[in-house]
Amino acid sequence: MKQRLLMLFLCAVLYSNCFAWGANGHRIVGEIADSYLTKKARKAIAGILGTESIAMSSNWADFIKSDTSMKYLDNWHYINFAPGLAYDAFAEHLKKDTTTNAYTKLNFLINELKKKDITAERKLFCLRMIIHIEGDIHQPMHVGKAEDLGGNRIKLFWFNDVTNLHAVWDEKIIEQQKLSYTEYASAINHTSKQQRQVWQQQPMEQWLFESYQLSSKLYSSITQPEQRLGYRYSYDYLSTVNEQLLKAGVRLAGLLNEIFG
Repeated sequence: MKQRLLMLFLCAVLYSNCFAWGANGHRIVGEIADSYLTKKARKAIAGILGTESIAMSSNWADFIKSDTSMKYLDNWHYINFAPGLAYDAFAEHLKKDTTTNAYTKLNFLINELKKKDITAERKLFCLRMIIHIEGDIHQPMHVGKAEDLGGNRIKLFWFNDVTNLHAVWDEKIIEQQKLSYTEYASAINHTSKQQRQVWQQQPMEQWLFESYQLSSKLYSSITQPEQRLGYRYSYDYLSTVNEQLLKAGVRLAGLLNEIFG
């Protein structure tokens, strides 16, 4: 029995490493972003993606992990920090950071996509990766601790299923709502123009710090080994999940509008 549980746990870890926010989570972010694009940005994006929507392109960066030649992209999906950092120390760390992670590579991709002389293939790669990584950094466990792989090594039970803290935030809470990504986006996509402006004007460092603070809260919510989570946990954190998805979508739209002028 112990061996079986261990195998199930390892499978859960590997699966959650492959799909951040889960397929629906990323699509929700993309669907929300699509609703706030300018006409100019929408036209430019259609010229790159063709018939592929932002929502459907949002999971390419996870699906491509099946290609071993793309292994170098693994570190682009997350960033780790030491616990207990105040904002100034956090921002200073990012300012000096030259490692391969979600923050440095997202900035790199943005600069690449702004270039006028890159190929169509390169534009497609950069856009797909930006859409995905921007969603990743709003999932709190993608801004977690290195030693537990962003919660992947924190074994839990979701009702009766063996899982881990990372997977709970990637998909378990979202999938429990039993909504398609379009239904989910429609249900939570309610913001004022002023709220959107505030979220979009905040620097990327602030986006990451918000996720970092949330990850600290989520770590402290797990108080015992193999803790069993269920309806109460979903009730307590669903509004947080929804806000992070909504912020990600609104900010992604702002980012794409800025890139494509």
